[in-house]
Parts: sequence; C-alpha cells; structure tokens
Amino acid sequence: MLYYPKIPGSRNAPSGRCVAFEKLDGTNLHWAWDRDFGWHAFGTRRDEFNLTPDGIAQFATAHPGLEQAAEVFLADLATGLERVFRENPLCREFTSHTAFTEFVGPNSFAGAHVPADPKEVVLFDVLAGDAWMTGPYQFVADFGHLNTPRVVYEGKLTGTFLEAVREGEYGVAEGVVCKGGTGGTDVWMVKVKTYSYLGRLKTAFGEKWQAYWE
Repeated sequence: MLYYPKIPGSRNAPSGRCVAFEKLDGTNLHWAWDRDFGWHAFGTRRDEFNLTPDGIAQFATAHPGLEQAAEVFLADLATGLERVFRENPLCREFTSHTAFTEFVGPNSFAGAHVPADPKEVVLFDVLAGDAWMTGPYQFVADFGHLNTPRVVYEGKLTGTFLEAVREGEYGVAEGVVCKGGTGGTDVWMVKVKTYSYLGRLKTAFGEKWQAYWE
C-alpha cells in the first residue's frame, strides 16, 4: 500500500491557481489518528507500525536513520495537531485523520540523514477520513500555525514561475511543491526542483541521479 501518492513533476503542470510550498529534503512519514484511540499508527510511504513502544522499536530496526522520528513527532507536533482535529469545526466532521510529515535535519540529502544532526518533523499534508485530502488554502488556514513548510508563492502556476524556482530565485534548496484545488479529489500537486539540486544529485549519484529527480 502507498500511503502518500507520488507527486508528478512539472512537465504536465496545470495552469490553475496554486500555493507553492518549499519542498524539504527529508523522509516522508505518515501518522494515523482516531477520535477514540488518538495517535495509534505510523510509518513511511509504504509501511505502517503500531505507535507503541514495540512498534516504535520495530520501525527503528526496519529504518536505520529514522530512529528519532516518533520521539520528535510526539514531542513537537502531535499535541498541536490533535487539538486542531478535536476543535476545528471542519476537522470534527471526520473521526480519523492521517498527518503527513517530512522528517528532516539541516544536512539531510536525498533521504539520508546525519545521525548527530538535530531533527524536526514538518507537517505538509492532512488526509481527513479515507479520501478527503485537505486543500492547500484550507491547510494553511487550519494548520499554518504548526511547523509546516514555508509558503513561497500564491497565484497562477506559470512556466515563468517554474523556471524561476529552477534558477534558485525563491531561496529553496531542493525545490517546491505546488498544490491547487479546494479539497478531496479536487486537489492536484506538482513538484519542481532547482538546477542547483540537480547538480548535487549528479555529483552524488552519477548516472542514477534521475531516480531522485522530478
């Protein structure tokens, strides 16, 4: 099962209005919450573990380098997120939510993390129930007070903007994720990365750089 969809590159980007968030170079993790049971499960894009001491230990064994993830999430983000789920009128319409975060440190690169670095868990998306993905404007309104990616642009998605991102004009290291739509199946996403990041990928991975590109 894929818990978070693969974001397409910018080649076939729509031309609608969007919010562009800074794309963080970390590891995608999901966290499952239920109104009766609270936070109860977590994992990567492709697996899930119980959010219990045993489950956390199993996750750490399966994913070296991510051992701190559960501790950081529970300490820094879980309480604030749960407050929104319980108090926000729109969120209260759903009995379950899945939060999607990036686990990242100052020197993380292409999914690898430096053990001694301080880490943070940054919220970038929320799924309400089984199918309602929060729209970008609603996400900023409801969750923007938490640790979320920097908004670098709001407006029409144009080729001029995408090229400006690639050229490094928006001060992002990896790139941006552009999101549009109002919520649910209406939400669309595309990613665009900088030429500077492309250079780092080619230096680090040689001919395999495309596996980490758009």
